[in-house]
Amino acid sequence: MAVEASDLDYRTRTRSGCIPPELVSRLLERGEVDVVELQAGRGEWFCALAWAGLLDEQRRQADALEVLSPYVETGWWTAVVATAELLESWGRVGEAIEITRVRMEAGHPMALESYTRLLARHGRADEAFALLRPHIDEPTLARALVDVAEGAGRDEETAALLAARIPDGHRCESPWCCRGLDPDTAFGLLATIRERQGRIDEAIDLLRTRTTTSVNGRDQLADLLARHHRTEDLRAYAAAEGLGHARWRLVEVLEQRGDIEGAIAACRQAGRPMAPDPKSAVQLAQLLARHGRGNEAIDVMCALADARNGDDWTLHTLSDLYLDDGRPGDGLAYLDTLAATRGGEEDWDLYWIRLPLIAALDGVDAAIAQARSHPEGTTWYASSHIADLLAGAGRIEEAVMVLEEHPQNSRDLAGYLIDLGRVQEALALLQRRRLRTPELWNGPRYDDPPF
Repeated sequence: MAVEASDLDYRTRTRSGCIPPELVSRLLERGEVDVVELQAGRGEWFCALAWAGLLDEQRRQADALEVLSPYVETGWWTAVVATAELLESWGRVGEAIEITRVRMEAGHPMALESYTRLLARHGRADEAFALLRPHIDEPTLARALVDVAEGAGRDEETAALLAARIPDGHRCESPWCCRGLDPDTAFGLLATIRERQGRIDEAIDLLRTRTTTSVNGRDQLADLLARHHRTEDLRAYAAAEGLGHARWRLVEVLEQRGDIEGAIAACRQAGRPMAPDPKSAVQLAQLLARHGRGNEAIDVMCALADARNGDDWTLHTLSDLYLDDGRPGDGLAYLDTLAATRGGEEDWDLYWIRLPLIAALDGVDAAIAQARSHPEGTTWYASSHIADLLAGAGRIEEAVMVLEEHPQNSRDLAGYLIDLGRVQEALALLQRRRLRTPELWNGPRYDDPPF
């Protein structure tokens, strides 16, 4: 196997010119284990990962390492991590530490965090702390330092380091305001330390000082209040927090507690129109549907669809609710009414939403006939939806015939070919090499082309 780390990284990151993980799973489900084993030795990383996992289940540790070894030898970080995880799971911690250390000393930007966390998990937290301490101004490594500090008994030292990075009277107006560790991140990490020390009120006070309250849709203060069963404090915070993340955390808490009416009441936007906050309306509809109140869920989404007519996400959700409630005819009638208010004609990105409803009401052939009658019904993207209808009805051969007319659908086509046992044809489609995206930036901070 002759392959370079950069090529492996590009193909696995873009899913281009390789067998993607969902189709590796499909091969295994169809009993094509020999194919996966063979491709694992030919530079197909997702096959190698799956095959090594199967060997691990069979307690064939040496064979699993041999599968991954050529990938590790390229220096590719993803392969190093996978191998280290296997070694650690087998109790071969020294070997896991060693291969991670080699990459760290070679300067890989992600290796220090992995190496130090590995050390800390296995009784070497002091050593990990010493390595991370000089990197307190790098947010990712600062988070690792906070996690490692507990095992090293260095919470107060870490808290002092964080406090020193919070300027008096300064508040960032955006995440890009301060270089290094911004004050909001420092507040959050310091609160993490105080919470695990049992100083809950101090942690809450710290989190209330932040400018940016949520990261990736999660609110640290809301999560803290939920963990410590401070429901009334969470309720008050949810009423004041503008992004809605705290309110949804309150809904989760109430639903988990079995207080469904309370969860629904918390989720509703009392006195506010749905249009400005479609995510909350969808969450409310999904909550209602989960608890057998499909008609109410549909009413919520109809109100949102009226306010945001033509929003595909809204219409997808509404269509799914009508299907799940066994009312495809009502769903089609409502979509027709909405379309009429937009002038009657719909582009494909909205039109195809009705196809599952037509199939449920009048059959797959009627849905396909409607799809093909659309002005965009012969395009490559329309053929993908038509093939889905056919495949859902068990008509895989016909789905293949539809997709074969459009090379853009190679991955979907490959999946159906695997279902039919035409594995070599599927591999030929998947392994076509495409031109790599040109590198647009070669500066010191980025190794990969921009997305």
